[in-house]
Amino acid sequence: MSVVCLESLTFGLRHLVSAADALGERLLLLTRDPSYYAYELERLPDGALDVVTTDTFDTEGVADVLRGTPGLRGLISSTDTWTLVGAQLTERLGLPGLDPAVLRLARDKAAVRDRLYEAGLTRGRAVDPGASPAELRESLLKEAGLPAVVKDTAGTGSQNVWLVRDETELDAVLAEAAGRSLMGRLFAEPYFGGPVYSAETLSWQGRTRLLGVSSRLMSPEPRFREEITAFPVGFPDEQRVSLERWLGDVLAAIGYTDRFAHVEFVLTAAGPEVVEVNPRIGGALVGEGMCRALGYNVYEAMIEAALGRRPRLMDAALPGGPAVAFVLSYPDAPGVLTEVGGLDRLAGLPGAPAWYPVKRVGDPVEHLSDSRGYAGIVYAEAETAELATHRAVAAANAVRVRTEPFAGPSAPQASGG
Repeated sequence: MSVVCLESLTFGLRHLVSAADALGERLLLLTRDPSYYAYELERLPDGALDVVTTDTFDTEGVADVLRGTPGLRGLISSTDTWTLVGAQLTERLGLPGLDPAVLRLARDKAAVRDRLYEAGLTRGRAVDPGASPAELRESLLKEAGLPAVVKDTAGTGSQNVWLVRDETELDAVLAEAAGRSLMGRLFAEPYFGGPVYSAETLSWQGRTRLLGVSSRLMSPEPRFREEITAFPVGFPDEQRVSLERWLGDVLAAIGYTDRFAHVEFVLTAAGPEVVEVNPRIGGALVGEGMCRALGYNVYEAMIEAALGRRPRLMDAALPGGPAVAFVLSYPDAPGVLTEVGGLDRLAGLPGAPAWYPVKRVGDPVEHLSDSRGYAGIVYAEAETAELATHRAVAAANAVRVRTEPFAGPSAPQASGG
C-alpha cells in the first residue's frame, strides 16, 4: 500500500517515512529536484522510500504517475506551492481529502480575512484585492487608514509583504509591488500591533486540538523577516483554553474541518488577530520541534489523515519532551554562499545545538528581506521555550554565513523579497 508525498517541506521526510512504516504504508516522494531534500535523504537508509523525479507543476503528468502507483491509498501535499495541485488530484482520483474549494479559500489571504470579518473574528477586512494601485491607495486610506500591511493574497515565506506607516511609504511600496511577480493579487489589510505567534493545530470532523503555540520573533520594522522560533510557548491554562476555542472558531469559519493547520496570529491588546491560515503543518523546523517537544511523531497524523482515518493524535496523551527553539541564519550581504563558519563550536555549547543546512556552498543568496535568504537553521533544546531560545541564540551567534558578491553584469540582482 502506498502514500504519495507531492513535494514536501524542507525537513520532515524522515519522520514521514517512520510514520508510514509504523502504519504499514510505503512512502513515495514525487519531486522536481531530489537535491532539495538532500539533508533528509542522506540520513535515511537506502530504500527507505521511493523517489520519483517528475515535473510536479505538470498536473496531468503527476496524475499519470499516481494512476500507475500500485496500491495508492493517499496523497500528501504539505507545501503552499502545491496545495491546490494536490487538492485537484485527490478529488480527481477519488482519494481522501478536503474539498478543493476550502483549500482555495485558505490559500487566498484576502478572502480568509473577509470571511473572518463576516464571522466577527477579526476587526479588519481586506482592502481591494486585485484593484489597480491607484484604487488600492484610495480605498486603503479611506477604509482602513495607516499603518497597514500590503501583501500578496497567495504569498508564502514572508515574500511580498510590506508595512506602510505613512503615505510616502505607501507610494513607494505600490511602485515596488508593481514590478513584482505575485502568486496571487495585491491587497491591503489593517496592521495589528503586538507579538506574533503560530498556533499548531490538528482538526478532524470539525473538532480542533491545539498542539501548542510557536513564538515568532521577527526582524525590526518595516520588514517581516522570520528570525527566531520556539515551541511550546507557556501560556497560562485559561488563556490556552481560550486560544484553542478561538482557533476552532477561525478554522470552522473557513470550513477547514480536518488536518494540520499553522495559524499565524498577533496577540494584540484587544485579543488575538489572525495574520494568515496555512492549511498545513508548520515549515522550517516546526514539525521537528513538535515531534521532540510533544514526545510523539506527529507525522503519523499526517499519514492517517491522508488515508481518511481519524488521527490518533486527536486524543493521544502526549508524554512530552524538551522545549525547542531555532534561529534562521542569514548572511550579512547577498551573493554566492561560500562558507558557514563556526559549526565546530556548537558541540561545546548547551542545549545540544545542531545545524540544519538549507543551502549549499555555491548557491546564490539574492533576497535577505524574507525567508528565501537563510542558509540554514541553528536548533537547540532546554526545559522551557524561553531557555531554549536563549541557547539557540547563543549557538547561532557562533555561526557565520559568508557570501561573496555576485560577479559579472548578468549576476542576479538582490531585492527586498
